[in-house]
Amino acid sequence: MTITSDPEMYRSIASEYIEDILKVGSGDLEQLYDAGKIVLVDPHFLRGRTFDNSIIVLDDSQSVPPETIVEVITRLGEGSRLIVAGDPVFQRTTEPGKDGASLAREILLGEENATVVDLGVKDIVRPGARRGIRLLLELNMRKRNMDEVEKSVYEAARIRAPDADIITVVNLLDPKRRWGIESDHTPDSLIIVKEKHMGRLIGQRGERIAQVEEETGLKVRGIPLTLDFRELVRAIHPVAWIHRHIIDTDFAGPLLKLEIARGNMGPLMGQRGVYIRFLDEIVQKLLGVRVHVVEAEERPRKRRRR
Repeated sequence: MTITSDPEMYRSIASEYIEDILKVGSGDLEQLYDAGKIVLVDPHFLRGRTFDNSIIVLDDSQSVPPETIVEVITRLGEGSRLIVAGDPVFQRTTEPGKDGASLAREILLGEENATVVDLGVKDIVRPGARRGIRLLLELNMRKRNMDEVEKSVYEAARIRAPDADIITVVNLLDPKRRWGIESDHTPDSLIIVKEKHMGRLIGQRGERIAQVEEETGLKVRGIPLTLDFRELVRAIHPVAWIHRHIIDTDFAGPLLKLEIARGNMGPLMGQRGVYIRFLDEIVQKLLGVRVHVVEAEERPRKRRRR
């Protein structure tokens, strides 16, 4: 038996969800149901319906087929508004950019009467949620299938720095060759560790990371996993100083948005865009999202109090 085949079960499960969102008791919610103020609709059964003077909320749209979202839009009647909410990064169940939330965002961006609001990590208010996002990123990185180069660096680092918690290793050699990256700043391999484990990976005088480089014959760099993705840009971008001009980084829909200070777009992108394509490939490997760059005014830095 499915949930949708049992209306009472469907209503019971949905009611708990609605109570949390609207902050109302079960008794008040039942009154709203009886008065027809709140209606629960299975998106599989929309044909023939019209919603007039209503606010329709379609939540968890990343799990809804894109065709269903369009079907909901066609059901809007006079005086109605539609709110589509979804998480195209952390809760999607399909490849990046192909889930319902991502495609709905792309469709609605070009609509005159639609407004798209991108909420990122910095907009999270739920206690513990930021830590949960970081742990989810870590989980996805640990699940990566490493290639032979990555495995060799991982094993060397595990032996030379046994007390460092290594999350994953990224092979940069192939992308460097593919995009013609010849900068001395960009390493051949990137090791990502838990926060506060960088010292254990590098060693007191850098002897541990030096031993890993000697054993693998590669230029290796390490970074801690944080939600400030400027650390990733700083570690691998061919222009060593470009991270100083990145104003902010955060998720925007199924993208990692980089805000770059005006006048620095050229060094970030590189000739024919090879630098940003290189960075985009690495970000897709690690985070499963594409990179989107926008120019912004540099914000004045706060003066430190003496």
